[in-house]
Amino acid sequence: MGLAQTLLRSRALEALTSPHGVDRYLEIANPMWAAREVRARVVDVRREVDVPGHPPVATITLQPTSTWRGHRAGQHVQLGVEVAGARRTTRVFSISSPDSRAGDRFTVTMRANPDAPRDRQSVSRYLVERAPVGTVVHLSQAQGEFVLPNRVPDHVVLISGGSGITPVMSMLRSLQRRTHRGRVTFLHYAQSPDHQIFAAELDEVRRSGWGIDVHLLHPELGDPALSPAYLERLVPGYRDVPTWACGPAPLMSAVHAAYDGSEALHVEYFKLGTARPDGGAAGEPADGTVSFARSGVDVGNDGGTLLEQAEAAGLAPESGCRMGICLTCTTRKTEGTVRNVLTGETSSQPDEDIRICVSVPCTSTALDL
Repeated sequence: MGLAQTLLRSRALEALTSPHGVDRYLEIANPMWAAREVRARVVDVRREVDVPGHPPVATITLQPTSTWRGHRAGQHVQLGVEVAGARRTTRVFSISSPDSRAGDRFTVTMRANPDAPRDRQSVSRYLVERAPVGTVVHLSQAQGEFVLPNRVPDHVVLISGGSGITPVMSMLRSLQRRTHRGRVTFLHYAQSPDHQIFAAELDEVRRSGWGIDVHLLHPELGDPALSPAYLERLVPGYRDVPTWACGPAPLMSAVHAAYDGSEALHVEYFKLGTARPDGGAAGEPADGTVSFARSGVDVGNDGGTLLEQAEAAGLAPESGCRMGICLTCTTRKTEGTVRNVLTGETSSQPDEDIRICVSVPCTSTALDL
């Protein structure tokens, strides 16, 4: 660490700049100066997929401040933007570029959120559709344990679906850069060839060989769905082969069923499912009520997550990733039983902090919100 950084991070200077802190003053002088915080400038926006009538996908290249410590392939980052002076909105995105070191440029690849209303700020929609080069965004350090080991096995299976391709593409790119001499089996499911993210690059990888078997699958066109029989034909003894999988809930359910508890499987969910905790269909009435005590609002439990039900009731709780990762939405539950949609675990403890983006009420539930 240089002398300037040592001084900027000193307790004495932090005390002198209280309550705002050193980084607030540095940001005023130059958004890319930082002592502790991480920010980045958008240096390129490249469309990956642009199908009429469907949300576009783009790769955003970011030049971070010197405070960026780098990342391991498969990790994610919390990314925040401020649009037209509005409160900063933060979402979590997987990094799509290979392993990076301190201060290195990196990329995130994202789909413009099709579920975000036009009259509400959406980080992905803003970055994909509107953000000019030069836009400054706020970052966390890279996070997550969905990563390859330092010593990569001889044979690796990578499975993804839709936008869940981003972390496994980071892994594939890293393995190529490391000149991995083993075998890689890469399976990706997309809606159609036109919806395929990184299509040109993956086609080049497929044709070049180098021990990488690429299978781009489109079930609507007749390609096989993921099943134990298909995986066994593709990779005999696949349950014993180290596998990393990321994708939407239906794909991940099929992956879990196929691997049947194998310790070789490592997973990351790209998007939560909407199944009711009692087995009913999403959107059908569920039992009980949800009370938001501080707001004085009571609603009938519709079976969605507590975050979704709060927003449907007109509330605006703090939230970030909406996938149970960033902890931004943590809220005190004062009564009731909830189920974690990621793990399936239920909890009836009173006065406990829960992540409302991944918690579904099983009974009447009250939140300090």
